[in-house]
Amino acid sequence: MTETPELFPASYQAARSRFRDELPRVQARWPAAHLARHAVAGDETTTIDWIEAPATGQQEKLLILTTGEHGIEGYVGAAMLQLFIEAYLPRLAPANTGLLLIHAINPWGMAHRRRTNAANVDLNRTFIWDAGDAPAERLYDATFNPGYDQLMPLLNPRGAVRSLAWSRLAFAARLLRALVTVGPGRLKAITLEGQYRHPQGIYFGGRTVPEETAVLMRLFRAHIARYRQILHLDMHTGYGPRYQMSLVNSRWEPRASTELAQRFAYPLVVKTTPNEFYALRGDMIDWVYTLQREAFPDKQLYATSFEFGAYGDSILAGLRSMRTMVEENRLYWHGVNPPAEARIRDAFAELYAPGDARWRAKAVADAHVAFSGILTAERFA
Repeated sequence: MTETPELFPASYQAARSRFRDELPRVQARWPAAHLARHAVAGDETTTIDWIEAPATGQQEKLLILTTGEHGIEGYVGAAMLQLFIEAYLPRLAPANTGLLLIHAINPWGMAHRRRTNAANVDLNRTFIWDAGDAPAERLYDATFNPGYDQLMPLLNPRGAVRSLAWSRLAFAARLLRALVTVGPGRLKAITLEGQYRHPQGIYFGGRTVPEETAVLMRLFRAHIARYRQILHLDMHTGYGPRYQMSLVNSRWEPRASTELAQRFAYPLVVKTTPNEFYALRGDMIDWVYTLQREAFPDKQLYATSFEFGAYGDSILAGLRSMRTMVEENRLYWHGVNPPAEARIRDAFAELYAPGDARWRAKAVADAHVAFSGILTAERFA
């Protein structure tokens, strides 16, 4: 078993190579398993890679594990994918269980240590259900979340950062004004739920289906169609308590969070609703639930995200997270002086790919508990 420090890759290229090298291990139990990839924008240096392993007998159960939807979060996601391959694949039954293991949904973002893709699109604001007759401009509605415009000076300040200290004072002043004018709850909602107007803004959902999203949608449709029961585990970082991973369920999951916490013997389970977590538009897990409901109503589905918090879940931690997002985005578009750049990049890495040994050890421990609890309860192991 790989030791905890070695689970966490140093680069996108190292993570991808390790994942590709795991194919023989999977083929030892799923002989028809194969590796596939999609080169984003035709660039073989940034590929979405996946291992497909069809059940060797009756196709009853499908396990999907996805990572790196928010690029930089793929470093922790790659660690959890490796952990799952080493510790939990041996517990599954190839005779009736198939696999779809996906490495780095957003490879450009992972390689460049950004959350977004190369077009600054947050992929987890792009999974919008299309019944087949809606134009892109209605699905990716530019009028959605009008309150975002009111907060543009706070969320998307213009110009390069000359002094990080003065920039943070200005941010604090704008933040105080926003807290007074819209209130803390509305500020959180406006910031996080996504927007489709400002291409250089944070949480930008784009104007049409991104290439990466289209690839995932096709994979989900093709694989879910073949199996009776589907379990989808998605890896994320950033939000929630620092030393307690959250299981974040879709708002469309019919069972209550308290019921699932008891079922999985896991201490922290929430839904993407304003009172439990936060609401957003274009969430991938929401889309998978809608796909099941609209196209495959006879299938049994449980899908969830593992959310490994970094800064913490206090009000101050939430405001610090917002500031870090704003600063990293401003750095990308407008630049900063070199000392400020290093501090901003370090803060961004700490938010989404922490290097602290204690944090990593607890993340791995929480993943073990969640993997075991879910696989047992859903009768995959």
